[in-house]
Amino acid sequence: MLVRIRTDNGLEGIGEADSKPEVVKAIIDAGYSHNIACGLRSLLIGENPLNMSTIWQKMLRGTMYFGRSSVTISAMAAIDMALWDLKGKCFDLPVYQLLGGRYHDKIQAYAPCLFGRDGRETRDIAKHWSNVGYEAIKFGWEPMGPDLKVDLDLVRGAREGIGDGLLMVDAGCVWDARTALQRANAFHKYGLTWLEEPLRSNDIDGYKWLRDRFPIPIAGGEQECGRESWRPLIDQHALDVYQVDLARNGFTESDYIRQRVEEIGARLCNHCYTSSLTVSACLHWLVSCRDAFVFEDCCADVQAGDVYELGISGGLLRAVSASPQQSCSGAIPDHGPGKHFHNSLPDVDRCRRNGKESLAGCGTHRRAVAELLRVWGL
Repeated sequence: MLVRIRTDNGLEGIGEADSKPEVVKAIIDAGYSHNIACGLRSLLIGENPLNMSTIWQKMLRGTMYFGRSSVTISAMAAIDMALWDLKGKCFDLPVYQLLGGRYHDKIQAYAPCLFGRDGRETRDIAKHWSNVGYEAIKFGWEPMGPDLKVDLDLVRGAREGIGDGLLMVDAGCVWDARTALQRANAFHKYGLTWLEEPLRSNDIDGYKWLRDRFPIPIAGGEQECGRESWRPLIDQHALDVYQVDLARNGFTESDYIRQRVEEIGARLCNHCYTSSLTVSACLHWLVSCRDAFVFEDCCADVQAGDVYELGISGGLLRAVSASPQQSCSGAIPDHGPGKHFHNSLPDVDRCRRNGKESLAGCGTHRRAVAELLRVWGL
């Protein structure tokens, strides 16, 4: 779900929510019921878009009776992402600069893929993405899970296909803790960088028990929305790698989560399986994370030679083509001012369904949010 915010002086910001589009749209477009049950649009009109923290708190309180977690936080995250984009354009600065600066000039990108039907097909998929230029690949979900023999065949095929590159496995929340421990011991010889979401997302006690015994780092958290959702995972040191999705948390909450994870000495990675908007947002956030080490790309449309660039003034950026020598390297070169995130609006326009758009009324002062414009489902 894509959200565009326009101010009455013509600035625009774009954000994305990774959730059920129709539900996100309903949360934004809902009318006023009472002070703690309001649609997000009615809470935003007339606000100063540069006051992201106070806007976040206003949205949090105004949706208290139906929000506080899950899809409501995802809808708020899309608005928050758009506001940070807008702020970058206002001050002619990239978002990572607004977040405090970047630690990294380059982060290795990995390709997230679904397993093939068996080990042989999985090996061929890994070879394909290796040939594109990725030196790190993650495989996940079905048919992994019900049978140890099947699972070993899949992991073996993935390792054969990628060679010595980084290999991650996403189990897809499929096991209980003891089965997950058995699988991790069996997978250990294949040198996994991490095993992702072996348990149900809410099984915090299971993750804590597992992490004390696991021979492979545990990654997880992609479904979590907002700091209250993340708090038990962080407080109990339940994971080794915390995977934050900007389209479910926004920049404001993700920056808080970054600080908490860095305090406990764990590592951070983004989660991204949507559009180039979230890819851009994730890169800006991730380079501001001290201990970031890999970047989850969204590789469905990637060709050899694609690379993501930051360092251009004015908010967020989309992917742009670069030389084959930089393919899938995650290089973040410096450039002069000029390209803004609104350069990718043709991509946004293609996401409209049947040309439908949702409009709001005008604001009341110069930097007021005048419209939450074109709330579209993908």
